[in-house]
Amino acid sequence: MRSYILLPVIVIVLSCGTKKQETAKEAGDAPVEKSVSLTADQLSNAAIEVGTATETMMSASIKVNGVVDVPPQSMVSVSFPLGGYLKSSHLLPGMGVNKGEVIATLEDQSYVQLQQDYLVAKARMDFLSTDLDRQKELSSQDATSKKIYQQAIADYKTQQVLIKSLEEKLRIVGIDPDKLTVNNISRTISLRSPIHGFVTKVNVNIGKYLNPADVLFELVDPDDIHAALTVFEKDIMLIKKGMKAKVSLADKPGKKYEVDVILVTRNVDENRGGLVHCHFENANHELLPGMFLNGNFELDSKKVFSVPESAVVRYEGKQYVFLAKDSSNFEMTEVETGIIQNARVELKDNGIINWKEQKLALKNAYSLLGKLKNKTEEE
Repeated sequence: MRSYILLPVIVIVLSCGTKKQETAKEAGDAPVEKSVSLTADQLSNAAIEVGTATETMMSASIKVNGVVDVPPQSMVSVSFPLGGYLKSSHLLPGMGVNKGEVIATLEDQSYVQLQQDYLVAKARMDFLSTDLDRQKELSSQDATSKKIYQQAIADYKTQQVLIKSLEEKLRIVGIDPDKLTVNNISRTISLRSPIHGFVTKVNVNIGKYLNPADVLFELVDPDDIHAALTVFEKDIMLIKKGMKAKVSLADKPGKKYEVDVILVTRNVDENRGGLVHCHFENANHELLPGMFLNGNFELDSKKVFSVPESAVVRYEGKQYVFLAKDSSNFEMTEVETGIIQNARVELKDNGIINWKEQKLALKNAYSLLGKLKNKTEEE
C-alpha cells in the first residue's frame, strides 16, 4: 500500500523539477537587453554627454622592472698572487677608493726572497756578460774551444730568461724592478686599488694569512652602472637598441632617470621574460648595484580614434560603449580598446562602426549601464 502512495509524490517532484529546468533554460536563452532609453530630465540629471571619437596621437608604453647592475668588467675582485699576512687596511664596505690608492699592506718573508733572487740574478748577469765577452775574444783567436764559448752563450741567455721572469714577478706584486736595490729591500708590499670606485665587500682582517686564491676585497666602478630591465616575451621584439626609457627606484617613483637601450638579449628565461640592458644617460652615483627599478618604454606615436575613459564601461569581463541611436536612445556595444593615455582610451577599428561619424555617450556612461541593469532586473 505504501508504494501506491509514494509513486504519485515522486512523479509530482520530478514534474516540478522538469518545469524549473525548462524555465531556467528559457531564461538563459533570452537575449540580453542592450538598449536603453532616457527622458530629457533623466539625460539632464545623469549629465550624459554625447559626441564622436576624436583622432588623437597616442603612443603605447611597455611597463618593465629590473635592477641596477654593473657589467663584469666594472666589478673587481682584489687578491694577491703571492699570499701573505695582512698587516694593515682601512677599507670598509661602502667606502670610496681612487685608482692607485693603497688599500692594504701585506707582509711575508717570500717577498724578501723574491727581491733577493732578483738582485742576485742581476749580479750574476754582470759576471756572465763579462765572461761571454772574454770567451768570444778567446774563441776568435782559437785560444779556447768552441764548446766553452757556446756554454758561455747558453749561460748568458739562461740568465736573461731568469732575470726577465723575476722582473715580471716583481711587477705583478707592485715592485718596480728598475728601482730595486740592496738598500730598499722590504718585507712588506703595498696593495693598490686597480679602479676608481667603492668597496662592496671586505673579506679579510688584520693578521690573517691570505692564500693567492683568496679574494681580499670586492670593488665596483660606479661610472659604468646600467639598468638590467626585464621585458615580457610578448613585448621583447618591440624593444630596439637606442630606444629611450625612463626608470625610477621602487621606493622613489617620482624621481625619473633617463636610460637608452644598449643591448637586448636573444633568449627568454623560465618566467617568459628577457633582459634589456640600458645605459644611464647621466652619471648617477647615488644608484647602487642591486637597487630595484620600475620603468616605461614609450613606443612610436600613431593616430588613433580615442574617447574619454568615462565613455568605456567594463561589464562581466568585457568592454562596452553606448552608441547614440538618437537624442534619447542608446545601445550598449562591445568594443576592443587599445592604448590608454592621458585619461583617453583608443577604440580599435572593427570594420563596422565609423568612429569618425558615430555618436556615442562620452561622459557618465556608467549611468546608462546602471539604468540598463535596473531595467533588466525589473523585467
